Amino acid sequence: MGFGFGDAARRFFRKLLKGLRYVPRVIVSDKLASYQVAAREVLPLVTHRRSKYLNNRAENSHQPTGVRERVMKRFASPGQAQRFLFAFGSIRQHFRPPRHLISTPEWRTEMTNRFAVWNQIITAAAA
Repeated sequence: MGFGFGDAARRFFRKLLKGLRYVPRVIVSDKLASYQVAAREVLPLVTHRRSKYLNNRAENSHQPTGVRERVMKRFASPGQAQRFLFAFGSIRQHFRPPRHLISTPEWRTEMTNRFAVWNQIITAAAA
């Protein structure tokens, strides 16, 4: 017999809170009903807020993965997705310097240098 949604939500909360060295003041989640029950059982004294908009911080943390997945569209298997995302994450970051921290001339120089390094890597790999 399988686990119910409530069991999965309880396991999720326990796993999420396992590494914390403090008890959170507030838990924010989406409106999945089983989260409310699980939060009440796992942390009865912690306020649980359910909102479409309060969860934006957590949802935005998944955006880079979504961008990486959309580049390849579909994967044949979870293993293929993992291998692609592992390699693509490093390569993508190579071409995304922290733009908000540097001026336009510095950014152009940095990008020129990064493309030069990339061309050296490609040339070495092709040889």
